[in-house]
Amino acid sequence: MPHDLARAALQGLLTRTSVPRDVVDYIVYGTVIQEVKTSNVAREAALGAGFSDKTPAHTVTMACISSNQAMTTGVGMIAAGQCDVVVAGGVELMSDVPIRHSRKMRKTMLTLNRAKTLGQKLSLISKIRPDYFAPELPAVAEFSTSETMGHSADRLAAAFGISRLEQDEYALRSHTLAKKAQDAGLLQDVVPFKVPGKDTVTKDNGIRPSSMEQMGKLKPAFVKPYGTVTAANSSFLTDGASAILIMSEEKALAMGYKPKAYLRDFVYVSQDPKDQLLLGPTYATPKVLEKAGLSLSDIDVFEFHEAFAGQILANLKAMDSDWFAQNYMGRKSKVGAPPLDKFNTWGGSLSLGHPFGATGCRLVITAAHRLKKEGGQYGLVAACAAGGQVNDAVLHMGP
Repeated sequence: MPHDLARAALQGLLTRTSVPRDVVDYIVYGTVIQEVKTSNVAREAALGAGFSDKTPAHTVTMACISSNQAMTTGVGMIAAGQCDVVVAGGVELMSDVPIRHSRKMRKTMLTLNRAKTLGQKLSLISKIRPDYFAPELPAVAEFSTSETMGHSADRLAAAFGISRLEQDEYALRSHTLAKKAQDAGLLQDVVPFKVPGKDTVTKDNGIRPSSMEQMGKLKPAFVKPYGTVTAANSSFLTDGASAILIMSEEKALAMGYKPKAYLRDFVYVSQDPKDQLLLGPTYATPKVLEKAGLSLSDIDVFEFHEAFAGQILANLKAMDSDWFAQNYMGRKSKVGAPPLDKFNTWGGSLSLGHPFGATGCRLVITAAHRLKKEGGQYGLVAACAAGGQVNDAVLHMGP
């Protein structure tokens, strides 16, 4: 269940940081597809990880930026003086998502539960028809538009003239860089997890550098037969959980901790979920840079969520277009496109997977580790989400 994964992430964080459980003032977790038995997964995971029952915990949801929301919620609580130490994270169990009965079956079952006599129960059971058993499967689709995210990504790629070849090349880049980083021991944040009935997972297992020839054989996954988005150039759904330790600087230094990074500023932005569903980073990046008093050239490390290769390439084109900035964003000039030699150089969601509620924390800690490894000062994290929403954040290494 999701709380098992989240518990393992929390226990891993405690082991690696040696932070005492009783020092943690609050726990916030993000998730998207909630398990009804553990709707407040933060609380259940915290109790399972051995935190005191006196430590409050709550769960947030904001689609693919749920753990981003968890982190910034924690930051807000610290800034408001409510807490000194917060653990934030996210979790998603895509391999066992809740699947509902049809509405007809749910109604019948609820009525059956209230039936008092055997005759009433048999009468209700006799009314059940075969179509009642058809399940309601969850879909990665917009509620407001009924369009799947993959279909939207295909339209976005077409609108910006992103070819199938370009998307496959970018996806191959992601897997190749992730494999290189993994082999070099750079992806050091994975906590071993024993999957019930299976082996222990000790590293990211979705990294599969292929070839352009092999990728080219795949058929379109969403817009058929002429679409350009395939399984190979889309992020894959996977199970995962994350956890990150957030403190006020004063508290961290008093406890003898050296911060991995400081949060300089962040923004949330929302756009049209129909035609700009995945363009959030283009809109949010200039805003967060302005808030932080920086320009694109000041950023040493970029970590963008790779929902689809076409989504990444469309954003890079839009960010580098004066015409788009002037006609769609009301800005005088473009913000500019991040240089690829600073962009997702340890792979991304295309190669590492995308457990919806957990990805944000991975982006942030990867940016922090890259800054340290590469001697950089500023990092920019961006992630789009369902509903046309996005979170951008700027990290810095501090004094």
